[in-house]
Amino acid sequence: MSRKKAAKGKASTSSPSAGSPTGKGAGRTARSSPGIVQMNGVVHPSRPSVSNSSEFYDIAFKVMLVGDSGVGKTCLLVRFKDGAFLAGSFISTVGIDFRNKVLNIDGVNVKLQIWDTAGQERFRSVTHAYYRDAHAACPLSSLSCVYQAWLTEIHGYAQQDVVLMLLGNKADATHDRVVKREDGERLEFGVPFMETSARSGLNAELAFTAVAKELKHRSIKDPSEKFKLQEYVNTEMKDAGCCRS
Repeated sequence: MSRKKAAKGKASTSSPSAGSPTGKGAGRTARSSPGIVQMNGVVHPSRPSVSNSSEFYDIAFKVMLVGDSGVGKTCLLVRFKDGAFLAGSFISTVGIDFRNKVLNIDGVNVKLQIWDTAGQERFRSVTHAYYRDAHAACPLSSLSCVYQAWLTEIHGYAQQDVVLMLLGNKADATHDRVVKREDGERLEFGVPFMETSARSGLNAELAFTAVAKELKHRSIKDPSEKFKLQEYVNTEMKDAGCCRS
């Protein structure tokens, strides 16, 4: 093979590091994920691919979406990232996948690298390794007993200061053990909680924005700046009439 042909072949080969979670700073403009077709705001893919988003950002955080299979982790992530609902038959996540999104939080560009984990028991040994350097974890369910099991797992593998947010990801989600404190904060097992819906978009943006704000606040470590995760969520939902998408 001539040098000219060899060089051409090498240049056309896609880099295996594309979409890598490592690195900071400027990158190429994000491209739409291949294999995804949007029709009237609804996504009809065979499987959403990893996002190659590499927008400019100041700080980056790793967020884990965990929960049993079928609770809507992938659908909620697609709703947040692409603003669409994942419709039709869908193959469960195998192992783990991730997508990136940059949010402007109080003038700071915060990149969330959101990991979508498989809920099946056979993949637990794979996902456990990803807890170790996670900055936040969001268990999804509609039952308190399930939340407790995932919180136990998170506490066993994640960092002690990991940010937690429980998400009831169904429009008609019910919770049998929600605690209301005197200050009005709505907690479950002492952890901030809110309801979301991938189908309607209910609080999908708010959930990740709230987590990003908490992470950004912790990274600055400014004692004069006070931020309470659940207090922020309550205020935003009240201002939006509890129907924020």
